[in-house]
Amino acid sequence: MSIKNSSGPSPLPSSPPEAWEPLLRFTRLAGRPLERFLRIEAASGILLLVAAAVALVWANSRWAESYFHLWHTPLGIRLGGFTFERTLEWFVNDGLMVIFFFVVGMEIRREMHHGELSEWRRAALPAAAALGGMLAPAGLYLALAGASATRSGWGVPMATDIAFAVGILTLLGKRVPAALRVLLLALAVIDDLGAIVVIALFYSSGISISGLLVAAAGFGGVLLMQRFGVRAKLAYVAPAVVAWAGIHAAGIHPTIAGVLVGLMTPVRAWLGPDGFIAGVRGELEHLGKTPPEELSSHALAGSLRHVDVARREAMSPAESLIATLHPWVAFGIMPVFALANAGVRVTGGSLDPASWRVLAAVAVGLLVGKPIGVLLASSVVLRLRLATLPLGMRRRHLVVLGVVAGVGFTMALFIAQLAFSDASLLAAAKLGVLAASGGAAIIGLVLGRLLLAPVKTAGSAQTADEAESSTVA
Repeated sequence: MSIKNSSGPSPLPSSPPEAWEPLLRFTRLAGRPLERFLRIEAASGILLLVAAAVALVWANSRWAESYFHLWHTPLGIRLGGFTFERTLEWFVNDGLMVIFFFVVGMEIRREMHHGELSEWRRAALPAAAALGGMLAPAGLYLALAGASATRSGWGVPMATDIAFAVGILTLLGKRVPAALRVLLLALAVIDDLGAIVVIALFYSSGISISGLLVAAAGFGGVLLMQRFGVRAKLAYVAPAVVAWAGIHAAGIHPTIAGVLVGLMTPVRAWLGPDGFIAGVRGELEHLGKTPPEELSSHALAGSLRHVDVARREAMSPAESLIATLHPWVAFGIMPVFALANAGVRVTGGSLDPASWRVLAAVAVGLLVGKPIGVLLASSVVLRLRLATLPLGMRRRHLVVLGVVAGVGFTMALFIAQLAFSDASLLAAAKLGVLAASGGAAIIGLVLGRLLLAPVKTAGSAQTADEAESSTVA
């Protein structure tokens, strides 16, 4: 098999010269389903569900001790007299999750620059819905939690898990207009921003000035390299690690460093699509004027370097990094986090009254507080004419949105880890998150089937891109 060259009859080989064709065919067959899988927006939610189920079954099986022993395995490095040792769970929650928060930071920056949050009229509705969806669950939690020992979990039911939420809307198919998916994305981005602020302000220990100075040096290094025009992305890893270490030493949760570096990542392309096309066309024209027998490998390498620069700079650093890292986060880091944190022993009889209060407060906050907060806040800004519903959406869509927003999972489990040092209270909070998220998913699907009909509205956006690029008058 070969690919024809449009400039002549000579064929281009379909595989590298060192590749063994049987293995190459097998790789292509294996890769095609994976490519289709990665294109499905909600596939991450499926993996999260599988990982959570595996963790729950494992933690309640005869091999439960191996589950807890695995995540408490000590790992670290030793250089001379210096020793740094933490558990495997710590490396997942405080290390790998930094990359998750880095991507979140870039997505927030992108939305604020040219997305749903770039204009106040477009941002008003999701901002109000997100704010209501954070305050109402926190208030309900505090009302139900009771004693001061259990009140620290008020931040747990505030967060929405975008992967699961999008997965639910995807299962509803054509009943969900594109504008509702974009509204959910914007709500989740603002929700994440609120959760980040809560983590930084309320779930960090005493602030160390020396740690802040180290972090400032790391962030300063990032800014300085940007001013010098450094475009190689890997070069920014060193100052980012310094910033992470400083934030950790300062007593602030280290994932905040990922968010801040993400917010600092440029969202404007250097060359853009037009520059890319012009650059590649220029190199092709230059190469086309040179007879093949006179084209040296050195000259070809130079042209390829210019083409590679044009390719790299066709997108902004933020867009490029999101495209590169998002699959790794969605299909690697988040499922590993779920596997490490969703394993809870389900032994209801052993829960003390305080644990039951935490479980109930988290579950009610997500299942009841989220939809009430989203609906009330949305109704207020709509009544005050600070925002309008996009074409194709009705109030019933906001009902489904509020219920689906009650799927907390990833961020809720993460905040629970920070909120509770007591193992029984942490287990109760996790059970509350898992139960409420599952309940919100089921109720959202049922309400979506009952309330939403697959009807197209004239003039409404048919794709998410159209919905995001449109401005509501």
